[in-house]
Amino acid sequence: MRKRVLFICTANLQRSPTAENLFQNWRGRWEAKSAGIMPVPEGTLLTQELIDWADLILVMEPVHAYHVNADFKCDPNKVKVLNIADRYFRDDPELIRELRAKVTRILDSL
Repeated sequence: MRKRVLFICTANLQRSPTAENLFQNWRGRWEAKSAGIMPVPEGTLLTQELIDWADLILVMEPVHAYHVNADFKCDPNKVKVLNIADRYFRDDPELIRELRAKVTRILDSL
């Protein structure tokens, strides 16, 4: 059975959609979705349904983990902080390198 990873950033415009695209169907074992904690017209807003859907939640910054744990019913053990700053545009090669370095290790260990 495939596992499900949810990537969260602020607006769901740059970092988390890049991660979702990069890790969708990772090694045939992972399904990916992404969301943001701030409502914007072009982004997907984080919901309890998405939290419940995910086996693993990877957030870009500590503030995102705080938001998940404060505003939603969520097992804090399934939330991990990647510490990827909000300084990238979508699909930026440096962002992709940083995501591969940090996320691959986590997904392959589960």
